[in-house]
Amino acid sequence: MNERPQYLSAEERREATVQAVVDLAAEQNPAEITTTAIADRMGLTQGALFRHFPTKHAILEATMTWVGERLLERVDKAAEGTKSPAAALEAMFMAHIDFVAKHPGVPRMLFGELQRSSETLAKRMVQTLIRQYEQRLRRVMEAGKVQGELDADLNVDAAAVLFIGTIQGLVMQSLLAGKVSRIRRDAPGVFAIYRRGIESTK
Repeated sequence: MNERPQYLSAEERREATVQAVVDLAAEQNPAEITTTAIADRMGLTQGALFRHFPTKHAILEATMTWVGERLLERVDKAAEGTKSPAAALEAMFMAHIDFVAKHPGVPRMLFGELQRSSETLAKRMVQTLIRQYEQRLRRVMEAGKVQGELDADLNVDAAAVLFIGTIQGLVMQSLLAGKVSRIRRDAPGVFAIYRRGIESTK
């Protein structure tokens, strides 16, 4: 049982619970994480845990909310102040990679939810996150087309899907290799190839 501060506000306790879930997801199959394991990681009883979350599903939903908010905050901040749309895309790509490297349990959870055959709130939250991410990418890409930096004929819908799919591919390979650090090593070269595919050749 891990020792954790026992006197936390309700909000701090909820955040600590989410962090415990993310940490556990990096170590085991997210679908097999139990409330007992979460409570043990936090140094709490299950009763104390359920004072802040009525069900395990509520814990999962809070975790997905945390993931979506933090990831989009990261990519938004990365894009701010960049000199061009292409630079913004690269900054967003690397910020996403850095987020995954720091929280390897996150992609395992997202992949797990998307594979569910049933429609759950957590699955819909992941789908919404992807849509919001793609909207950001399309805006940056459209700006790149207007400025002549990206190919004028670029299909921004397909390019946004490929952007996210490229990151997912890197994540999957790092998980298969059992080395999350590999994603940081491979990302720059992979993005360089992606960028050449969308840039204007004029």
